[in-house]
Amino acid sequence: MVFSSLIFLYVFLPLVLIVYFISPKMLRNTILLLASLFFYAWGEPKYVLLMMLSILLNYVLGIVIENTVSQSKRKTLLWLVIVSNLAILGYYKYAGFFVDILNNYLEQPIEWQAVPLPIGISFYTFQALSYVIDVYRKDVKAQRNILDLSLFITLFPQLVAGPIVRYQTVAEQIKKRLSTAEDWLIGTRRFVQGLAKKVLIANPMGEVADHVFSLSGGDLTTGTAWIGILAYSLQIYFDFSGYSDMAIGLARIFGFKFEENFNYPYIAQSVTDFWRRWHISLSSWFRDYVYFPLGGSRVSHEWKLYRNLLIVWTLTGFWHGASWTFMAWGFYYGILICLEKWVLLKWLERIPRLLRHIYILIIVMIGWVFFRANDFTYAFTFIKTMFGLSDVPLYNYETILLAKDYAIYLIVAIIFAVPIYRLYQHWSEQKAATSLAFDWGLRLTQTIYYGALLLFITMFLVNATHNPFIYFRF
Repeated sequence: MVFSSLIFLYVFLPLVLIVYFISPKMLRNTILLLASLFFYAWGEPKYVLLMMLSILLNYVLGIVIENTVSQSKRKTLLWLVIVSNLAILGYYKYAGFFVDILNNYLEQPIEWQAVPLPIGISFYTFQALSYVIDVYRKDVKAQRNILDLSLFITLFPQLVAGPIVRYQTVAEQIKKRLSTAEDWLIGTRRFVQGLAKKVLIANPMGEVADHVFSLSGGDLTTGTAWIGILAYSLQIYFDFSGYSDMAIGLARIFGFKFEENFNYPYIAQSVTDFWRRWHISLSSWFRDYVYFPLGGSRVSHEWKLYRNLLIVWTLTGFWHGASWTFMAWGFYYGILICLEKWVLLKWLERIPRLLRHIYILIIVMIGWVFFRANDFTYAFTFIKTMFGLSDVPLYNYETILLAKDYAIYLIVAIIFAVPIYRLYQHWSEQKAATSLAFDWGLRLTQTIYYGALLLFITMFLVNATHNPFIYFRF
C-alpha cells in the first residue's frame, strides 16, 4: 500500500483516524501498531515476521546491553547487534551481489536464487541500529515495553521509505503526545503538499526520465540527454521529498513531530551544502554512527580525514543498492567532498553565487546519471552525450516533442524546487499574526485550496497506473 493510492487515501487512512481518535488514549499506541503492521502486510505479509524478528532481537539485546556492567561485554554485545542486523539486511539486499562477484573467480559457480527485497528493510534496520547504539552510549534508556519499541520501528508514516527517525527524537512522544487542531491543520496541509509533489510533479517527470533512459546510446541526442537527466533530477527530488512531507504530515496528525528530511537541496552552493539539505536523516545517521566512530575530522593525520570521508560516502552509495554504480555514486561524492575540504571550498567562496550554483547543479546531475543508469557503459555514454562528446546530433524531432509535451511540468517543477512558496508562507504567516481578519481569510482560502488540490490529485489517481516511490527499492 502506498500513500498515493486511492485505497490508502479513502479507505485505510480514514478508518485508522476514526478508530484512533475515538479510542481511549491508553489504546492508541496499540491501534497505531496494528494499523502499521496491516499497512506493511498489505503488500508483503510474509515479511512482517522478518520485521518482528528484527524488533525482538533489538528489544532483547538493548535491555541486556543496558544491564551489563562490564564495558568489554557491552562492546561484544553491541557488535553482536550490529552484525545480526547487518546479516539480515545483507542476506536480502547484498547476498546476490557478492555471489556474482565470487562466481567470477570460481571454477564451480555458486548456485543462487535471488530473493525479493523486503520493502523498507534498509530504513527500519537503520532505525533499530540507532536505537541499540544509543542505548550502548547511554544516550537513551532501553525500552522495556516491546509494544512501544515495535511502534517506533513500524510506525506506518515512515516505515517503508523514511525519514530515518531516531528513538531519542520520539521516545517521549511515544509515551505521551497531544494532537491538537493546529497539528491536524499543519499535518493535513503537509500531507497534501507531499502528495501533490508525488502525483503532479514526480510522476510526469518519471515518464520523461524512464523514456529517455530506455533509449540506446545511439538514439540519444545532446538535448534529449539533458532533458532526461533534468527530469530525473526533479523526479527523485519531488518523489522522495514528497514522501517525506507525507510522512511528516501524517505523523503530525497523530501527535508525532519528525525532523525535516529535505531543505531545498537544489539551491545549494557546494556539494557539502547539498548533503546538508538532501536526505538529512541518512546523512546525519552516517555522520553519527560511522563517521564519528571512525574519528571524524579529529584525527592525527589529514589523510585519515579523507579516508573516513571516502569510507562513509562509499557506504552511503552501497546503502542505496547492491550495485557497482551505486558504490561509484557514493565514492564520487566522497571524492568531491574531500576536494572541497582540501581546497575547493576556498576557491568556490571567491566566485559569484550564480557560478557556484551552476557548478553544483552540473555536479549533482552527473551523479544522478550513475544513480539511474544500469551499468557504467551506459552511464559514460550518457555523460559524453550530455557534453557533446559523442557523435550524435544536438537535437532531433523527439527532443522537440519531449520539450513541448512536458514543458509545463518542467517549469512547475523548477519553480517549486526553489523556496519561492516557502517565502510566501512566511510572509502570509507574519501577516496573519498581525491581522485577525487576514488570518481567518487565509485559513478559509487555504482550506479551499488544499481541498481543491486533493480533488485534482484524486482525478489524476483515478486514471493513473501504479507508480511506487523510488526509495521503496532501498
